[in-house]
Amino acid sequence: MPADDIPATEAPATDLPAARPAVAARLRAAGCVYAEDEADLLISAARSEAELATLVDRRAAGEPLEYVLGWAEFCGLRIAVEPTVFVPRRRTEFLADQAVTLARPGTVVVDLCCGSGALAAALAAAVPGAAVHATDIDPAAVRCARRNLAAAGGQVYQGDLFGPLPAGLRGRVDVLLANVPYVPTGEVALLPPEARDHEARVALDGGADGLEVLRRVVAEAPGWLAPGGRLLSEVSERQVAAATAAVTAAGLTASVARSAEHGATVLVATRPAQQDPGPR
Repeated sequence: MPADDIPATEAPATDLPAARPAVAARLRAAGCVYAEDEADLLISAARSEAELATLVDRRAAGEPLEYVLGWAEFCGLRIAVEPTVFVPRRRTEFLADQAVTLARPGTVVVDLCCGSGALAAALAAAVPGAAVHATDIDPAAVRCARRNLAAAGGQVYQGDLFGPLPAGLRGRVDVLLANVPYVPTGEVALLPPEARDHEARVALDGGADGLEVLRRVVAEAPGWLAPGGRLLSEVSERQVAAATAAVTAAGLTASVARSAEHGATVLVATRPAQQDPGPR
């Protein structure tokens, strides 16, 4: 949900800012690297000393800051999130930026494995008249995505990948966003605790080599993409060769965009303008 669409919290009680040093010290002792900044956010979110104490306790116990606040910042928007829902990563802003450059007014956008709907919301905010659709298999994620896309008139469906999408979208999707889980199963345990212990496993685990979900998306993408339409997905640098092979095998053209600033690698798969989209 864009920042302007999230109801503003009440102003904090006038005595709460005085608690900043103590709150920051508590957070720093709990291992929070940006303790002062987080203290400011928690104080701004609290409406009473009791509520502030609860928020600080949750954060000090290791709960992700975004869950404690109820939102995450992404592409200048406040995206509503709730516990277990995948928290949008700042590096994924690079994927959003790449998608925006490929879109045009009125473009048809589909966000698979949408999580909170952050990518779809970013596209809706940046592209006038974009027709936005999103899917996720997790009910909590769908609930958040519906909140975040309501203002843009986005449609959110619960189900597995393309399964719940209206058949009328086949062959009409201009921008297909698929920030699918791509962590290899054996490496999920190595993730930071905030992800490993709090986010839904289905949002993280990409199978044996991390590409199982992406391969499924790529295999079906030609039937959904419009001529010249593009699929964008974030991958790790070591997965580029295998992911590119899957794209090529599906009859799509692969290219790779990289950002050192974001530490991100984005695979772009294009449906040739004259390609047969496959059986309908």
